Amino acid sequence: MAQQNYHIGNFKANVDKIIAAIQTAKNAGGELIVFSELAICGYPPRDFLEFDDFIHSCQQAISAICEVAEGIAVLVGAPSRNEVPEGKDLFNSAYFIQNKRVEQIIHKTLLPNYDVFDEYRYFESAFDWQTISFKGKKLAVTICEDIWDIDDTQPLYRFSPMERLMEQQPDLMINLSASPFDYTHAEDRLAIVKRNVLRYQIPLIYVNTVGSQTEIVFDGGSLVCDAQGNLIKELNYFEEELGVVTWDGAAGFEESIKIASEKLPDEVLAPNRLMPGLNTDRIYQALVMGIRQYFEKLGFKQALVASSGGVDSAVTLALAVAALGPENVQALLLPSQFSSEHSVSDAQQLSQNLNNPYQILAIADIFNQFEQTLSPVFKDLPFNVAEENIQSRIRGVLAMALSNKFGYILLNTSNKSELATGYGTLYGDMAGGIGVLGDLYKTQVYALAQYINRKVEIIPNHILVKPPSAELRPGQKDSDSLPEYEVLDQILYQYIECRQGPSELIAQGFEPELVQRILQMVNRNEYKRNQFCPIIRVSPKAFGIGRRLPIVAKYLG
Repeated sequence: MAQQNYHIGNFKANVDKIIAAIQTAKNAGGELIVFSELAICGYPPRDFLEFDDFIHSCQQAISAICEVAEGIAVLVGAPSRNEVPEGKDLFNSAYFIQNKRVEQIIHKTLLPNYDVFDEYRYFESAFDWQTISFKGKKLAVTICEDIWDIDDTQPLYRFSPMERLMEQQPDLMINLSASPFDYTHAEDRLAIVKRNVLRYQIPLIYVNTVGSQTEIVFDGGSLVCDAQGNLIKELNYFEEELGVVTWDGAAGFEESIKIASEKLPDEVLAPNRLMPGLNTDRIYQALVMGIRQYFEKLGFKQALVASSGGVDSAVTLALAVAALGPENVQALLLPSQFSSEHSVSDAQQLSQNLNNPYQILAIADIFNQFEQTLSPVFKDLPFNVAEENIQSRIRGVLAMALSNKFGYILLNTSNKSELATGYGTLYGDMAGGIGVLGDLYKTQVYALAQYINRKVEIIPNHILVKPPSAELRPGQKDSDSLPEYEVLDQILYQYIECRQGPSELIAQGFEPELVQRILQMVNRNEYKRNQFCPIIRVSPKAFGIGRRLPIVAKYLG
């Protein structure tokens, strides 16, 4: 089981990694090695699939793998051409290679086109289903979602690839997957695997990819279940790993210790009435991996974080240091005349705790110059959001100036509550190359901060106990503009993740006026989110490519 981290379009690196795993497996006496979905090119390749040269490079990579596939069989994912004149030009396929040649190609049937997936844009569904004969056994090979459709109450169930493959009486299921992480998905995957093996009474080997591709994180967790639904083997989460499993047909798997299904740590993230308790350890690992992989795969080395003394920038800074090392993360403190003394000292203490460099650039004089320049136009109009946003944009300009001068990538610190309600400034605090916390609500950010501090106080406690504030005017608090986060986040979660409309939210006990106010804030700020940077996805419904709503619309729900 080759659980590996691939780089989209980096064919040399991907092929070198695949061939190295094949050689390792051969040296260990392996008979079959299984890789993940679209391992050759990386997942998701998106519109690269429309380039003939990209597909040609995939085929060259398959040829290179054929050269080493002697004395061992290989199952590896890659696109293949549809030679039939009908339908789309490509299949999402699994190549079965042995004796230095491709002996069989299995195509994916169930092509997802929801959330972050858009496979039906590129691929044709399989129109035949064949098992693979190997060592006297029949292997039912499927790709990712092909094992997710097992609801025999649905009208299209008769097209389920597993139902068609079962007509050939296979001995073993093998699934090549590229299944993204979210904070509920690992348990969902295990449940689906168990439902399959119990329904069909045959064991299953499931190989997932690992790593991060821009906003999408893949957590690995490849696994093996026997025909009774017992979890026999599970590979590590968020790590590359080659897992060895011995299967002897009816005798089952030669594993001395079976792994318990319930492996969740005790820590949970933001449990409350209408939001689930979440696995903090996996979310922390996903965000660290997301930052690290974004930098590594783009060839960047150093990050910049605008450190305000608030919880969002503090958590972002701590995650960045864990991902890149303290020497590669520069904190920039940008106090104004409205910044409290403790905000500066809290930010300084945080960087001292993390041992990362920081510097201070005060913006009061720059802001005063803006006010002076605008005074003939603003005249005697009262101070309002215009002046507040000027401060935010000054900070954005200075942060991007350092980014340009020294090659830093600015990490955005906005959380999901702020992005949902539009509580942020375009071209100011919404600037950045990647959004680190944009898929965590404010209450979840606080819980993640507590997790970071679980062993030693890294984030100063004062940051966690003071009322959150943008500090853009005297005495400002977030609660001046937003409902209390404990209530706001529950409504946002139900609306965004659970797609509950206004009548359903009111039926859950929320005040009608509050529901209307919050939903109006969410919907009228779609234009801001449409201009936002990519967000590391950790929830089932993140802002960005997985949530596509019109900018100009009136619907409240």
